[in-house]
Amino acid sequence: MKKPFRIPSVIAAATAGAILLAGCGGTAPGSTAAPADSKSVTIYSADGLGDWYTKTFAGFTKDTGIKVNVVEAGSGEVVSRAEKEKSNPQADLLITLPPFIQLAEKSGLLQKNSADTSAVPAASKSADGMYVSVVNNYLSMIRNTAATDKPDTWAQLLDPKYQGKIQYSTPGQAGDGTAVLLLLQHVKGKDGALSYLKDLQKNNVGPSASTGKLGPKVSKGELTVANSDVQMALSSIQADKSAFEVFFPKNDDGSRVTLPLPYVMGLAAKAPHEASAAKLMDYLLTKPVQESISSSALGLPVRSDVTPTDANYAALQKTMAGVTVWTPNWTEVLAGLDADVKAYNSATGQ
Repeated sequence: MKKPFRIPSVIAAATAGAILLAGCGGTAPGSTAAPADSKSVTIYSADGLGDWYTKTFAGFTKDTGIKVNVVEAGSGEVVSRAEKEKSNPQADLLITLPPFIQLAEKSGLLQKNSADTSAVPAASKSADGMYVSVVNNYLSMIRNTAATDKPDTWAQLLDPKYQGKIQYSTPGQAGDGTAVLLLLQHVKGKDGALSYLKDLQKNNVGPSASTGKLGPKVSKGELTVANSDVQMALSSIQADKSAFEVFFPKNDDGSRVTLPLPYVMGLAAKAPHEASAAKLMDYLLTKPVQESISSSALGLPVRSDVTPTDANYAALQKTMAGVTVWTPNWTEVLAGLDADVKAYNSATGQ
């Protein structure tokens, strides 16, 4: 690049809320000190895989002696935090959703990794070896199971009876929220999406930097509908007995469409524990670990040679039945993201 890339203003201004620690311990929230132990790895990750991390990293530590420290946050905040620490990196791996992983690469926050990605399809990794998907996933919506009148279409969400009962995470800050904007642009056109979201604002509770915080509100009945993703929602239903269900709103033509939202990992530039991080990347892409994703995390493997046979995998296939998957060009998405989010903010007043 001829001159340094600046994080789009809408992402740089992402709400720096409390950053939660999960997995096998870690530094305190807000700390800038990387673990002194060279036999350790620090991950900045989009939230949603905490339980799977705990189980998976326990096995990795047992096999290698390398401890894994996980800092979970919103998809945009993962990149924002790494950017703030660019002169003194604390993270070894970044795991976030598109287009934020592409933003991390463009911002110089990633370096080429040596992970064996030969079993991963080209669409699930960068051609230059800068990042690779680790868990496949899809955008979804969730609705309270006890609701007397459950909406099933995008149009129905505009009904005044849902005033104060709908919330979605903020585009430009949360990966799932950005995906909502992108999906609506796809099915309604950019102007149509802005018009729809402007109308939806009458029912929308307000901005949220984290999609994960919305699920409990739907489960308690504080909200009727919120955005989510298939992996996070089904995991919560299974593990926490959450009182909501996954659905994909019908478009005006009766079709149901979603887009992929994989968890994507990249080796951090100037990673403090680069060798240990490289080992972890290889570990996460091994067949045994990939085979555990559906049974342990209700996600989908990224390796083309892995087809799980467990009950969770069958449930995932059933959930996705009849839903068309549209895959954006994430490079183009990133190029226009700042303008798209500014237009969104202008239309909705958020």
